[in-house]
Amino acid sequence: MVAQGRNVDGVRYFQQGQYPTAIARFDAALTIDPQNPDSYYNKAAVYHRTGLANHDQNALNQAESLYNQCLNLRPDHVDCHRGLAVLLCETGRSDKAFTLLRNWTVQSPQNADARIELARVYEEYSDPKSAELALNEALALDMRNWRAHAALGRLKEQAGDYPQALQNYQLAYQLNRFQPELQQHIASLQARVPTAQAGTTPTPTAGTRSASGLAPFRRY
Repeated sequence: MVAQGRNVDGVRYFQQGQYPTAIARFDAALTIDPQNPDSYYNKAAVYHRTGLANHDQNALNQAESLYNQCLNLRPDHVDCHRGLAVLLCETGRSDKAFTLLRNWTVQSPQNADARIELARVYEEYSDPKSAELALNEALALDMRNWRAHAALGRLKEQAGDYPQALQNYQLAYQLNRFQPELQQHIASLQARVPTAQAGTTPTPTAGTRSASGLAPFRRY
């Protein structure tokens, strides 16, 4: 619990832009509990942010090392996979990002989040068909995963399939009502989609959790 308190303090300082103080709090958490994967992830996210801002390769190398230490301790850490994949893409190693996430789907065949993160990279690299396939696989594993519904809604909206996009966003919002961006998408699409076309929203039937942490990327 003490280590968790240091992590919470560090996240607050990170959000305030006080990066050296955030690092000090995460180091304190690691001193208390050297096996805490969140502390490694949180520290990696700070080095990632500062490395990009300052064009500091040493900081980016440190971030990559810390991300890997986090994954060694918790192989299914969602935010850490996202952070490392983005870092690899940002440093010209998108092939390694794809390998990282594809390996995760193989190692965790029942993990919907692994497919969602893989879909994210497919989308970033203009492969919406592969992204949609990965998201459908995620929903086959977990119909109540709000991030999968939201991401699929974004793909459908980009493709001009507004009725389906609206249904996906509505499902995502039913599952997680603390996402103001979803409300904005729903309001925008409701103005475009006639009520008859929008249809009814199906009821999901399985369990999920949402990701949390310092990842400096969109949440779905």
